[in-house]
Parts: sequence; C-alpha cells; structure tokens
Amino acid sequence: MNNLNIAFISHGGGPMPLLDDPHHTELVVYLKSLASKLVRPSAILVISAHWEESVATITAGPNPKMIYDYSGFPPASYQLQYPSPGEPILAQKVQKVLQSADITATLDYQRGYDHGMFVPLMLMYPEADIPVIQLSLVNTLDAGQHLNIGKALQALDHDNLLVIGSGFSFHNMREFFAPNTEERQVKNQEFEHWLQTVLSDKQLTEAERTQAMADWLSAPNARYCHPREEHLLPLHVCYGLAGRASDEHQNVTIFNKRSSSFVWYSQAESSPS
Repeated sequence: MNNLNIAFISHGGGPMPLLDDPHHTELVVYLKSLASKLVRPSAILVISAHWEESVATITAGPNPKMIYDYSGFPPASYQLQYPSPGEPILAQKVQKVLQSADITATLDYQRGYDHGMFVPLMLMYPEADIPVIQLSLVNTLDAGQHLNIGKALQALDHDNLLVIGSGFSFHNMREFFAPNTEERQVKNQEFEHWLQTVLSDKQLTEAERTQAMADWLSAPNARYCHPREEHLLPLHVCYGLAGRASDEHQNVTIFNKRSSSFVWYSQAESSPS
C-alpha cells in the first residue's frame, strides 16, 4: 500500500469528547492536531473496541446508519450524524486478504457506525466526506489472533488508506470515577510506561515486540488497567499491520488517567517532526 498511515487512539468516554466535557479537552485537541498532520486519506478503516463478532466482520453497506451504543447522555448525543459513505470495494478487499491468510472473514451489509468510529472522526474529519469501513474484533479476545489480523492486512492494496484502531489504553470504568490516589496513579503510569516502551523502543527486535504484545497480561498492572481487553486489542491490530516501532506516541489525560495514542506514518513520506 502506498501512503498508509496507522493510528491507535484512546477515544474517550462515549460521546463526551463531542459535548465540551472538560475531562476530554486534551483528547479533542490531540485528535484535531493529528488530522492536520496526516495526508487526507482516500478511505478510512476503523477497528473499533465496540464491535465484537465470532469471526472478523467488515461493514460493507454503501450508507451505514448511526448506532448510538451508549446510554444516559443528553438528548443531543442521540441526534449526532456522521454521514460518511461506506466503501464496499475496500470491504471486499479486506475480506479477501484476511481469507488469504486463513482468517475467517465475512461482510455485513446492515451494520452501522458505532461511537468508536463516529466520535473521533467527527473531530478529525468533520466534513464526513471520506469513505469509512469498520472491522470488528473477534470475540475470543485473543491477542495473538488480533496481531495476526493486522499482519494479514499488510497485503491490502489500497492507496492512501488511514487505519485507525479506536480503543483506550486504560479502560477500567470503575477506576475512572474512584479517588485519584497516588497508588492508582502509579498503577496507571506503570502500564502506560510499559506500553510506550514496547511500542516505541527501536532497540527491540520485532520478534521481541510481537512477543511482548502477545503476552501483554504480563505487563505491570495489566488487569487493573484492562479488566476486559477489548479496548486494547485495536492496538494489536495496528501494530500487527505496522510491523515496526511507532513513529509517535502521545499521552493525554482523560478522567485523571493517562492514556496513550500511537501513530505509524507512511514510510513513503518523511514523518512529521
């Protein structure tokens, strides 16, 4: 693929980044700045933490509807619209490369856009005029399986594609609202430091990096930060696709927790400084 950019983002809580929530200010600023650094993509592939299926599944409808997969927010958050078209041809390409790697994959012509997709993209590309497809997680939640999905996507032939892993590097819902004690801060920061080191340290071999990501549960405070790993696995797909150390790492604070985003810029161009 020419001009392939890959980004894992910590996408925040539900629609709150769009509601002027002060806990999401850093995230909003970061996502807008990230879009300004990227060459405008011809299409976007989103791996969202909010979609799990028994096999890898790709949205293939031409005009996906909205899925408001959150509750308890202001009425305006259920009126949000992001009318980007789908991209059925790209969806078929994704299915083909996954199947060629012996990964079962299917197309879904009915599923719409979940908030893991439309919330960050409303900030990054508010015009909603870039075609978008989504790729599900597999509900085994197996890290190695998602690394392999990413690796299989390396065979995808589509110029100027942006792949976004939309998850959260810290996702313990109870702890977001617990007292922000020093002990909790240390647990959060130790895992974030481990993640940054694994994905950014160019002294690691790719075999070492892959093994660390596959064995992420051995990281400090792994289960504290991820009682369930669905918000981390989009990162595994992104790294599996990139196959190298990230070019950029950014920490933002969301609900008093440090959260990471990682970017792999197109190797056809020089990375932004």
